[in-house]
Amino acid sequence: MALWVTFWGTRGSIPVSLDSASIRDKLAHAIVAASGKRLDTQEKARAWVDSELDFAVSHTFGGNSACVQLDAGDDEHVLCDLGSGVRAFGNHVFTRDGPAKPNVFHVFQSHLHWDHIMGFPFFPPAYVPGNRIRIYGCHANLEEALRRQQDPPSFPVPFDRLGASIEFVTLQPGRSYEIAGWSVTAKLQSHSGDSYGYRFVRDGRIIVYSTDSEHRLDVPDAVEGAATFFADADLVIFDAMYSLAEAVSVKEDWGHSSNVVGVELCQLANVKHLVLFHHEPANNDERIAQIWRETLRYEEISRTGEALRISVAYDGLEIEL
Repeated sequence: MALWVTFWGTRGSIPVSLDSASIRDKLAHAIVAASGKRLDTQEKARAWVDSELDFAVSHTFGGNSACVQLDAGDDEHVLCDLGSGVRAFGNHVFTRDGPAKPNVFHVFQSHLHWDHIMGFPFFPPAYVPGNRIRIYGCHANLEEALRRQQDPPSFPVPFDRLGASIEFVTLQPGRSYEIAGWSVTAKLQSHSGDSYGYRFVRDGRIIVYSTDSEHRLDVPDAVEGAATFFADADLVIFDAMYSLAEAVSVKEDWGHSSNVVGVELCQLANVKHLVLFHHEPANNDERIAQIWRETLRYEEISRTGEALRISVAYDGLEIEL
């Protein structure tokens, strides 16, 4: 059975969008790159864009805050976090199934900072009677946080007026749960207000969602704990918000990790595929692409065994396992 991971939101801290200057720069770059080529139809132009133009020019890494879907092809939906990307996911469900079809949603919350819950008031299935939404997390104030952001004057629709059946489920870190066909284990991470990573196991494949965590390579116990949690994962979704220089200097103790730390932990844990996630909102597409290139190079020169595949998350990315 194939498993898919779809990224609906990949930014950290706050959603961002392309501004007019960025779009203008992309167009100018593309026009120069296309000089002398006979791109006289839409089909030819699209084929050239897809095959020859750099991703950072032809596309965008996106601007929605964190929301990731795990899909095993069954009827129940599994999500990690309720950032602004959950709005796009909800619209996708309505477009595919229609608003009348009842659905079951299982949501695993890493933590309760606003960028990770802000999409829920705009999640269309939450307003439809017949839908069931179960929100899991390790924070005692999980329900309070989701309700509070819809209280006046913050939002016009109170939580109690949502039509779906909504349930909150408290999980214990370190304990394995069987939920919607997945074996799920949460782990406490280093972040203000606490954050929890999740290890998902199904049909012999392992997916780890580890965002909003300051993984420290200079703390042996933390390294060992992370390596055990990541061990033999097919896919690790990793908070790489900062560069290594930022993470160990001006932004030390800010609760986020770097691309280099992600590579070293995944190499140590025998991970197959690392996805850089939770992008710094100040970084434009070219800067994120540059970080990707630097990460690929670092993996190459530090490799001691099998190559680690490295991707950069973007809104709309689908990965099949």
